Amino acid sequence: MAKTILIADDDKKSIKLLRDVLQASGYFVAVARDGRETVALAQARKPDLILMDIRMPVMDGIAAMKKLRADPNTDRIPIIAITAHAMRGNKERFIQRGFDDFLAKPVDIHVLLDRVRLHLHEEG
Repeated sequence: MAKTILIADDDKKSIKLLRDVLQASGYFVAVARDGRETVALAQARKPDLILMDIRMPVMDGIAAMKKLRADPNTDRIPIIAITAHAMRGNKERFIQRGFDDFLAKPVDIHVLLDRVRLHLHEEG
């Protein structure tokens, strides 16, 4: 059965790129366009992995991640932070906050797929 990846992003171009790449690689994709929707979808569907944009309306990615980590039903879902506002040291800071990994936009699709497979414990 295909693994489910939840894309949490409010940017239509980013959603399209991520969805196209992931679906072409055999994953089932769900999309949330703000942090509150992300938390609700993650709690309802329990995806295998979440790609979480940091800057989203209603609730940002950091607040959404904290809510998911506080819930025993979603606390073990791997969450990869994604941001267009990458700065030196971001990866370490995001991991310290509770994310499992970090990717900078624009996302390199090869790196994306490598990281997804790594966190889903799949062979490349």
